[in-house]
Amino acid sequence: MSKQLQARRLEGIDHNPWVEFTRLSKEYDVVNLGQGFPDFSPPDFAVQAFQQATTGNFMLNQYTTAFVIIIEPAFNCYEPMTMMAGGRPVFVSLRPSPAPKGQLGSSNDWQLDPTELASKFTPRTKILVLNTPNNPLGKVFSKKELELVAALCQQHDVLCISDEVYQWLVYDGHQHISIASLPGMWERTLTIGSAGKSFSATGWKVGWVMGPDNIMKHLRTVHQNSIFHCPTQAQAAVAQCFEREQQHFGQPSSYFLQLPQAMGLNRDHMIQSLQSVGLKPLIPQGSYFLIADISDFKSSMPDLPGAMDEPYDRRFAKWMIKNKGLSAIPVSIFYSQSHQKDFDHCIRFCFVKDKATLQAMDKRLCSWKGEPQA
Repeated sequence: MSKQLQARRLEGIDHNPWVEFTRLSKEYDVVNLGQGFPDFSPPDFAVQAFQQATTGNFMLNQYTTAFVIIIEPAFNCYEPMTMMAGGRPVFVSLRPSPAPKGQLGSSNDWQLDPTELASKFTPRTKILVLNTPNNPLGKVFSKKELELVAALCQQHDVLCISDEVYQWLVYDGHQHISIASLPGMWERTLTIGSAGKSFSATGWKVGWVMGPDNIMKHLRTVHQNSIFHCPTQAQAAVAQCFEREQQHFGQPSSYFLQLPQAMGLNRDHMIQSLQSVGLKPLIPQGSYFLIADISDFKSSMPDLPGAMDEPYDRRFAKWMIKNKGLSAIPVSIFYSQSHQKDFDHCIRFCFVKDKATLQAMDKRLCSWKGEPQA
C-alpha cells in the first residue's frame, strides 16, 4: 500500500531493545543477568493457589495532547504508552552526585533538582509518572522527595501515576512510602502494584491499580475496552496469596519479609562479585536491580564495535555478551533519545536469581578476571 499505515505518533518507538538483547543472549552462551525475572519458582503457597484456581471452581475458566512528566531513568514503556495515548512526554532526570572517594555509590545519590522539576510543569501538564522503588536504579524515594513531587502536583492540579511494583523489595532498613499516603494526594494518585513482582511469579501478569473512584471509573472504561481482563484463575490465585499474607504479615513467616531478606543477600553477593573485574556497582535501596558504572572501561577500551552514534553502554553490553558470556541491559535505554548520550556509562544487572545462576556468574567473572587486560 502507498498510504502510511502507522500513526505519526508512533514514529520512532517501533524499535524494542528488549527484543534485541534477548535475541543476542540466545545466540551466545550467556548467564542472563539482564532481564528482570526470577529464575526460581514462586513460593509453594502461590503455586498451590494457582493450581487450586485452575482445578477448582469451573466458572473461573469462562468468558488531548496532554503533557506527561516522566522521571528518568524510567522503564522504557512509559514513553511509547504516553505517545500511543496521544500525550507528549516531558522528561526530567535524576542526577547523580559523586560517591566519597574509595566508596561505592548508592542509588540514593541520584536526586531530582527541585528547580528543574518545577520548570517542567505548565498549564498543559496533566500527569506525572513516578516509579519507586525505581527501575533501573533501585532508588527508593524519600519522604522529602515525595513531598516535593506532591506539592508540585497539587499546585498545578496534576494527576500522579505511581508505579510501585517493587514496593516489598526494599533493603537495609529503608522504607517504601506510597505518595498516595501523603496529605492531599489520594484524590489525585493512581497507584500500580504487581503480583508478579510481589510473589516472584512474573509470568502471571496480574497487577492492580488503586485510586479514588472518580478517576478509577475512567481507567475501568479503558481497561474494559482494551485488555478487558486477565485470566481469572491467576486473579483467584493472587487473591489467595494475599489472604495467606494477611495471616502472616509482620511475622518471620511472611513472604514479604522473607523475599527481601533473601534478595538482599543476593544483592550483596553480586556487588562483591562484579567488583572483581573492575565494574563499579551502585548499592540499590530496593527493586530487582543494580546498575554498575563502566566509565573505566569506556576510558580504556573506547572503540568497541558498533555504530558511531550507538551509546557506549549498548556496545559494551553486546561485547560482554559475546566475549564474557554475561548478559546485562544498557542503562541508556531507560532514557529519552536526547539524554541517552549523557547516560551511556552504566549497565543494569538483575540479582533476583537462583543460587545456581549466581554461581555461574561467579565462574564467568573468575575467567574474565584471569584474562589479560584489554
